Amino acid sequence: MHPGLYPSSAGEGRNSRLQIHRRWHSHFLPERDIVVYLPPGYEEDAERRYPVLYLHDGQNLFDPETSFIPGKTWQVRERADAEIVAGRVAPLIIVGIYHAGAQRLSEYTHIPDAKMGGGNADLYGNLIMRELIPFIDRTYRTRTNRDSTGMGGSSLGGLVTLYLGLKYPEKFGNLAVLSPAIWWSHQNIVEYVQKVAQRHPLRPRIWLDIGDAEGRRAFEEAELLHRKLAANGWRGDHDLHFELVRGGTHDETAWAGRVAPMLRFLFPA
Repeated sequence: MHPGLYPSSAGEGRNSRLQIHRRWHSHFLPERDIVVYLPPGYEEDAERRYPVLYLHDGQNLFDPETSFIPGKTWQVRERADAEIVAGRVAPLIIVGIYHAGAQRLSEYTHIPDAKMGGGNADLYGNLIMRELIPFIDRTYRTRTNRDSTGMGGSSLGGLVTLYLGLKYPEKFGNLAVLSPAIWWSHQNIVEYVQKVAQRHPLRPRIWLDIGDAEGRRAFEEAELLHRKLAANGWRGDHDLHFELVRGGTHDETAWAGRVAPMLRFLFPA
């Protein structure tokens, strides 16, 4: 499969370091687009291999025209470029996984909710583990060890990041959990953290954040999750960073402001 070039940003034409794989096929779930960010210098050094960060909600990461809020993205290319060029973040590949439209809620939730349904995160995990990661490793110059592999997302994307990251800790050494939807199915993810931590010794590094303008309940649930992680072996600013973002809201603009510090914590130069 030959990738196309992706819009670099509104009005800037095409960028060879953003590659789009249209209608990428899966045996587990519907086909979707996959967008791949290549770091500065990727083409110049043909021998170097790079860490990889897989991010959910690929529509919202780079292109203002496909984002959930038109014109508002995570600005991943701009933020990552700036941090890498400044020497604060290790050059890395970032893979944006588009969600499947109406099936997003189902794919990003690990257990059904009595009112909202869902619960297909295990199938989504199969897509990532058995299909996407091997495809990316074949197509790009990746480093495949767990310390060089991360996953991230926001809201339900943060929820599924925590679930799959702890289900496959032998693969994912770095998790970016932004504004997670901890409320899902009566906060079941908190119980899941407790259960997994007791049976598995591996501890992925976790960036966890919440904005203080996302609502009192969201803030209290994020604090609860933080305490649960700390009680189960994660150590503050060693393998766990909890960020309370002053004025932080639940949207792409707010998450864009967290990209750089998240990258600095999980993939420091």
